[in-house]
Amino acid sequence: MAIPPAPHVHQASRPTAVDGPWRDPSLTPETRVADLVARMTLEEKAAQLYGVWVGADADGDGVAPHQNDMVDPVDWDELTTRGLGQLTRPFGTAPVDPGVGAVSLARAQERIVEAGRFGIPAIAHEECLAGFTAWGATAYPVPLSWGAAWNPDLITEMAHRIGRDMRSVGVHQGLAPVLDVVRDLRWGRVEETIGEDPYLVATIGTAYVRGLESAGIVATLKHFAGYAASAGARNLSPVRAGAREMADVVLPPFEMALREGGARSVMSSYTEIDGVPTAADPVLLTELLRDTWGFNGTVVADYFGIGFLETLHKVAADRADAARLALAAGVDVELPTVRSYGDALVTAVQDGLVAEELVDRALNRVLLQKCELGLLDPEWSPLPAVLAGADPEQARDTVDLDPPENRALARNLAEQAVVLLANPGDALPLRGDGRIAVVGPRADDALAMLGCYSFPSHVGVSHPEMPMGIDIPTVLQSLRAEFPEAKLSSAQGCEVDGTDTSGIAAAAELARDADVCVAVLGDRAGLFGRGTTGEGCDVADLSLPGVQGELLDALLATGTPVILILLTGRPYALGHWADRTAATVQAFFPGEEGGPALAGVLSGRVNPSGRLPLGVPHGPGGQPWTYLQPPLGLANGVSNLDPTPLYPFGHGLSYTTFFWEPGEPVPAEIPTDGSTDIEVTVRNTGDRQGAEVVQLYVHDPVAQTTRPQARLIGYARVELAAGQARKVRFQFHADLVSFTGIGGRRIVEPGDLELRLATSSAVCDIRQTVRLRLTGPERTVDHRRRLVCETAVEEAVQTPAAAGV
Repeated sequence: MAIPPAPHVHQASRPTAVDGPWRDPSLTPETRVADLVARMTLEEKAAQLYGVWVGADADGDGVAPHQNDMVDPVDWDELTTRGLGQLTRPFGTAPVDPGVGAVSLARAQERIVEAGRFGIPAIAHEECLAGFTAWGATAYPVPLSWGAAWNPDLITEMAHRIGRDMRSVGVHQGLAPVLDVVRDLRWGRVEETIGEDPYLVATIGTAYVRGLESAGIVATLKHFAGYAASAGARNLSPVRAGAREMADVVLPPFEMALREGGARSVMSSYTEIDGVPTAADPVLLTELLRDTWGFNGTVVADYFGIGFLETLHKVAADRADAARLALAAGVDVELPTVRSYGDALVTAVQDGLVAEELVDRALNRVLLQKCELGLLDPEWSPLPAVLAGADPEQARDTVDLDPPENRALARNLAEQAVVLLANPGDALPLRGDGRIAVVGPRADDALAMLGCYSFPSHVGVSHPEMPMGIDIPTVLQSLRAEFPEAKLSSAQGCEVDGTDTSGIAAAAELARDADVCVAVLGDRAGLFGRGTTGEGCDVADLSLPGVQGELLDALLATGTPVILILLTGRPYALGHWADRTAATVQAFFPGEEGGPALAGVLSGRVNPSGRLPLGVPHGPGGQPWTYLQPPLGLANGVSNLDPTPLYPFGHGLSYTTFFWEPGEPVPAEIPTDGSTDIEVTVRNTGDRQGAEVVQLYVHDPVAQTTRPQARLIGYARVELAAGQARKVRFQFHADLVSFTGIGGRRIVEPGDLELRLATSSAVCDIRQTVRLRLTGPERTVDHRRRLVCETAVEEAVQTPAAAGV
């Protein structure tokens, strides 16, 4: 951080001139904050409503488009005399040793405390989408892999460890999780999402929130709302979603994460919905979020989002006008740095253009959060407990953000998230001997494991002189370790993107001389066109990037069995090769332990148990938006285009087999406010341990508005030893099948339902169908409805196979 260092760090000395009840921890936060607000000048109030990004580049190209336009020079010494609301990404702007970074952050906090009249520290925030975005921190699998694991408990554990590491070095707020529901697979930020189904996104996202908040970190839900529904899959494009799509698909994950997860912050989206920019929309940010849902935390702007009201959306005349619109809508904090909420806002209030009550409203929310975090307490110290001293060199190499327990968790999640898409001839597991050709642009590149918001891809690529900071085995390295008796050879074949085909012939020759070829293809994560996936890296269609398709064709033409491994941030169209590969394995940027996880799947050490969080398309241009299609969105006789995916949402294979046995019968009828248990017993009929994912879908044959042919309402991941059986019980409640009716209200409608127990969303994968009729009056429900299908997996029960019968 480019901040003049203080000579030392000690318990912050605070001015006594403004002492008062606000310093007293025995009083309620509301009493303390009311006393403090009454003592503050307008300039001091405004200063709590913005962050400062000292590391932002005002001269060069910056990180993102328009950054240069939005970053003004900051006079740190002058600015901090007013106080400061937030410090932006002290660890995630440049590579810094974690111990040194913690001391630097502590010194910055001390300067803020000493400079202002009230001595209030700033909230330090960081990205934490796939782990703490800091040099040397564990790089976990990306959110799309969280969805592929279908294991909320594991995600809670991961998020707790991420939060623990952040808090240990002085960070207070994390900008995660992303709760956008995928609407178009071509969008570059698909890798940051959890999947295409709102229930899966909601439950996994809520699990992450619980974990992060349990570590004392303020979880920030983003991007509120509709960001992933952009027209044409172009980043930051208008959203033309209707009210029902917003209510039934886009908003439920945010509802659940707030109500069930307890998230304390929300980030407004860049986008505009039906012509109204989110950052200027009081209906969304105040009427819905606060008045209806009861949210009482802080709303923070996506980076430069308030300025974009003026420069991109063209709904504000100048900076002051942008501040007026955003404050009135309900945006409390301007990030990443001061632009509209600084002097422009102060002047606008003084001139009567902005009501000071709007400033006070946002200020109360910010200070209440600081009070919750202990930043108003007299005993607060800027130095994290993890540091023994305040000297940067003494702190160097003393903080480990990638300890063995983190790596073990990252490995476990990566293993559970690998999806075996196809294995038609039982080519997998491999024997592990003979000649193996490992070919492809992702075979021997550590960055192939990481998404756009992992530190090495997000920041490290701009600092090639620095080591990566963490150990990331490649697929090739991992296969060498997994198969020590095999003879491995390797060739890149082609680049991830580009048109150069000169290396394909040599790669094909290598495959021709091998017993089996492992083709490792996929994406390169990057920012704003610098990758094939990532923020601002949208694609025109779902063809494999560059000439990787030609490489795969050449490998298959050799006649050698080809095991296709995909390391990607989105699914790609695989129909052209569906019947030609010996096996296909999908991994969505599986993190630092992804190489060993994939090698374990290929060897059979790991039995694959991942299930797709979104469908894999058949053709590059005919993909469905998602599986959530009403009848007209499915294949039919009125169009020559078939959008049916090659591999559906929820699909995934195993090296063992499972048999599903019906449970107790359910009542034929329940009232529209009723509930019933739905049971199924799953038995592992194979000879090895495995995990089945039991998925519960609803099909509504007739409804007053068109409904998806199938919609996920519950699931359970069931671990089973060979021969073992376990009973799964879903606590179905009628609220779970509510939808937005013809009058715009969320309703539970009487009538017939089909509840489908299945291994995927496809009709062919239904294992059992439970027919149920809802009786009684139509019910209107709201956000207080039952959101979660509670699920219980009973302890092992003996089966005839296990008993030797």
